Amino acid sequence: MTDTAGTPSGAADGDGDGPAAVGPGLGASASGRGLARRRRRRWVRWTSLGVAVVVLGAAGAGWAVYEHLSGNITPDEAAARELARYEKERPTALVKGAQNILLIGSDSRSGAGNRKYGRDSGTERSDTTILLHLSADRRTATAVSLPRDLMVNVPRCLRPDGTRTGPTFAMFNSAFEVGGSACTIRTVEKLTDVRIDHHVVVDFRGFKQMVDAVDGVRICLREPIHDKAAKLRLPAGRVTLDGEQALGYVRARKTLGDGSDTERMDRQQQFLGALVNKVRGNDVLLNPAKLYPVLDAATSSLTTDPGLASLRGLYDLVRGLRHIPTNGVRFLTVPREAYVYDANRDQLVQPEARKLFGRLRADRPVVVVDASEHDGRGGPGNEHPYGGGAGSAYGQPFDADASPAPTFRGNTAAQDACK
Repeated sequence: MTDTAGTPSGAADGDGDGPAAVGPGLGASASGRGLARRRRRRWVRWTSLGVAVVVLGAAGAGWAVYEHLSGNITPDEAAARELARYEKERPTALVKGAQNILLIGSDSRSGAGNRKYGRDSGTERSDTTILLHLSADRRTATAVSLPRDLMVNVPRCLRPDGTRTGPTFAMFNSAFEVGGSACTIRTVEKLTDVRIDHHVVVDFRGFKQMVDAVDGVRICLREPIHDKAAKLRLPAGRVTLDGEQALGYVRARKTLGDGSDTERMDRQQQFLGALVNKVRGNDVLLNPAKLYPVLDAATSSLTTDPGLASLRGLYDLVRGLRHIPTNGVRFLTVPREAYVYDANRDQLVQPEARKLFGRLRADRPVVVVDASEHDGRGGPGNEHPYGGGAGSAYGQPFDADASPAPTFRGNTAAQDACK
């Protein structure tokens, strides 16, 4: 007797566990084959389910890591609103694909271990500010240090309490104190006529964490260092700095060299070059086990414009940087000299500064030569400490497309301070 589907009464429907109805003489072998098929189907179903669970688990873990790292970054929404308010006053970008990022090192004493660097007054100043230009073809990166004591025109800015300052002529780092990153960006744009596309703010704690995350950075010291103010004691020669030592090294000024801010910025630039080499040469970017702590340390201390405030935003910015050779990563300080009314302040050297900013804006080459070559003995740039060398067009109307690439005092990430 069969049911309406034509299956013999009492037979398995293919998913049951009962014996199948078979013809005479075939019961044992057919029953065994049916049981084997059912077991294989169950094994495939459970294996597929297990694989799905593993895949979903891995995807969930990956998403959790992504969300954690992205959540570490603080979006600077207030700065975005303030910059939008003054959009019509801001410079226009000339070269598609070129990027200008303002890197701001805050002197905030907040955070574990940072009170030792001084009293927390409740205000922050920009301890270090660097204008980083990335060429459109991503073959060069030029980092220009802006001295904190540079006398500049600071525009009308929004204070944290909601009131507004009036325009003033003051030290550059006061812009960050009165109006935060938005005021600093607008000050830089008025000074350079270079459009700032992105900005990043990092404090003492974040700097130390970043250095420790890459297991320290090796530098070369020509002389031993014993700086009580920076709590720094280091031998001469090659030495690997941990985060605490690195912070003291880049901030020390009074007892190192001639005590000038020039030498301090030189050390900062050399250290950044060494950091670039460490990240590129230690397989950090290709090793997830090494990359995660670096990303965690870096993102946890960053405040950025909303466009960079995610891993995707940061990735889109830096994905092409891995192809820049170390000799294409250049560091220099904006041409400046003692302020005419106060030797403890700085002012721009013109027309050299204007030429530098013009080349950055037009995405034109900037050449740097080591400070030792500016020795007054006929080396490149002997005409001026920020020099040009033979064939430079200083003193002439600036034309970024026609003039030869001027040279400036600085260094590249490929240079070894021990040589």
